[in-house]
Amino acid sequence: MKICGYREGHGSGQDARPEWLEEVTLLATPAELRRIAAFLAAAADEMDRVGPGYGHEHLCDRQPGFDDSPQLVVVDAATPSL
Repeated sequence: MKICGYREGHGSGQDARPEWLEEVTLLATPAELRRIAAFLAAAADEMDRVGPGYGHEHLCDRQPGFDDSPQLVVVDAATPSL
């Protein structure tokens, strides 16, 4: 597993490139963490189901209430584009 991300305000535009991160800290409530966990479990199930054609999924598209949160995106580790 690897973690990458964008600094706030630097995640849009054609020149934006992700930076590899050593650590991620989630400032979240217990309810938010449970919803994130459910999202991750569902994404893993979908990744298994789809196989090599799996693209990516955004937390805000799958769990209500995360529209104004930083993006949490799941990508298959076999995806060569990152």
